[in-house]
Amino acid sequence: MGLVRFALRFPHTFYVVAALIMFLGVVACVEMPTDIFPEINIPVVTVIWSYTGLSTPEMEQRVTTYSQYSISSNVTGIRNIEAQTMAGLSVQKIYFQPDVNLDLAIAQIVSATNAIRALMPPGIQAPLVVQFNASSVPVLQISLSSDTLSEQQLYDYGIYRIRQQLAPIPGITLPTPSGGKYRQIMVDIDPNKLLAKGLTPLDVVNALQSVTAADPAEEADIEQRMEVLGRALEDYSPRAHAVLMMYRCEGLTLKEIGARLGVSSVMARKYLVRAIKYCHQHLDGKE
Repeated sequence: MGLVRFALRFPHTFYVVAALIMFLGVVACVEMPTDIFPEINIPVVTVIWSYTGLSTPEMEQRVTTYSQYSISSNVTGIRNIEAQTMAGLSVQKIYFQPDVNLDLAIAQIVSATNAIRALMPPGIQAPLVVQFNASSVPVLQISLSSDTLSEQQLYDYGIYRIRQQLAPIPGITLPTPSGGKYRQIMVDIDPNKLLAKGLTPLDVVNALQSVTAADPAEEADIEQRMEVLGRALEDYSPRAHAVLMMYRCEGLTLKEIGARLGVSSVMARKYLVRAIKYCHQHLDGKE
């Protein structure tokens, strides 16, 4: 009741207070920074290992276990570690105490993972260390589809064309494309035969890298010759050209090609043989 009596006796004071509150509210609305996804400092770091060819149990035993041991022994302020292992991939989330300096923690993680690589499979690359940010959520996703390009070509177009065009935009984060098929070489190795010849899996990896290292000028020449050959084959026989493209680029079987074109698998094989024969003759300079 005392506050009510005071307001009745001095009404102008409350008028001024109300006007002041209204003024400060307007100023706060104008000056206050707005952000749909405000920055939230969560002390979490993600470590991603990749080694193509290892099964899930081998990846867990030879990569995940060693990595967790090294990180837990050399990094301070860890609260919890979670790991998810798949074929050729190991993802580890490291949760820290709230007062931990994440820059120092990331430096310790990089040092620990580099030191333990000597005990891991030969040739394994350094892991990808990413600081988790709750505000880094996708707000726009781009999907690619094509009636003429294969999954490999769509993947290459997304990572080498679309990604490069979007990269200069300030504040944008671009992960690698999800889905599609990326270029890779799978080699089955016999450890006993390698040991008999005094070789290691790393020697095989180095040999493949030296063989598959492409010369840009040579790639441009090959691409130009393939375009000329494709146009010549399409003029010679559009059906044979279509069968060859579906067989080589899309990886379809002769039965699937026949079903798509409405012919038998035997006829699809004839078209394929005709296309390959024409390609050899064209490359050899024969009619």
